[in-house]
Amino acid sequence: MLLPIVIGLGAVAWLFHDEFNPAVFSHFEFTWQMAVAIVAAFIFVIGRDFGLSWRFHTIAGGDLSWSRAVKVDLMCAFTSAITPSVVGGSALAVFYLNREGINVGRATTLTLTTLFLDELFFVVFCPILVLLLPNDELFGAAESQTLIDGIQIVFWIVYAGIVVWTSILFCGIIARPEAVARLLHKLFSFKPLRRWQHAIDRTTGNMLETSTFVKQASKRWWMKVFGATVVSWFSRYLVVNALFWGFVPAASGLLVFGRQFVVWVVLMVSPTPGGSGISEWLFTNYYGDLIGNVSIALVLALLWRVLSYYIYLIAGCCLLPSYFSKRQSHKLKS
Repeated sequence: MLLPIVIGLGAVAWLFHDEFNPAVFSHFEFTWQMAVAIVAAFIFVIGRDFGLSWRFHTIAGGDLSWSRAVKVDLMCAFTSAITPSVVGGSALAVFYLNREGINVGRATTLTLTTLFLDELFFVVFCPILVLLLPNDELFGAAESQTLIDGIQIVFWIVYAGIVVWTSILFCGIIARPEAVARLLHKLFSFKPLRRWQHAIDRTTGNMLETSTFVKQASKRWWMKVFGATVVSWFSRYLVVNALFWGFVPAASGLLVFGRQFVVWVVLMVSPTPGGSGISEWLFTNYYGDLIGNVSIALVLALLWRVLSYYIYLIAGCCLLPSYFSKRQSHKLKS
């Protein structure tokens, strides 16, 4: 928990030391619009958690109350905040769901379903944003060509990986689960890959169980869970839109939103816990041309991270002691 805090605040301190200009704020006035913007940003934070909690509550089919769904959501967010983004902390959703009385097999099925929905969101909305926004605007100003090139390369590589992974999940969960299971079992039976065969067989077994689960779901169910996914991700992005509305109202709302999409895709391969350090630097530089002032950009970056990151560290610290020390109120199932 301390590592991401040290990295994140260290990066902010370093950026402030190098870039912050106190003279910029000599005539700065904190307006009612800025105050409303911060409140609106916090409301969108709540919207993010509402969407994910709604999804957990829905996919569990009533076996997970709203309060317990919120708890699982906050613990998943906390785990993601203290683990490298490239590793991800959502896999522990299996453990958290099991702590709330969902048996391990079903918890794995539900987690794979949520993973598929998140990846599907990116696959669906990326082409839409690319069509709506010119390439030179989406990836930044021309004077930062090195940064633009780097962001574009990382973005498209990660997006290609998301498409491949989503395709595997789609085939393994919906289209041809048995064929995918046989193919992976055969592939990992070769000697160089044999050491991972047991893990792959367990994964494909989970995919088959997930396939049985989702194929029984109605169209209404799919609309609800994907709708909850969209609400969650849109709310996450609109936190920054709200801050820009208050502090940089001249900036294009669609462009701010589109760049958030790029930021979150790039941060998926961050080696630091929760993208700490990298997130602050990326926000300051990537949004710099829209803000026009590095000092204001630093303030917005810090506000964004407080609302989208540090708040979950605090929530996790509050939940963690009682979550692991109390006697389980729900009988765990293996």
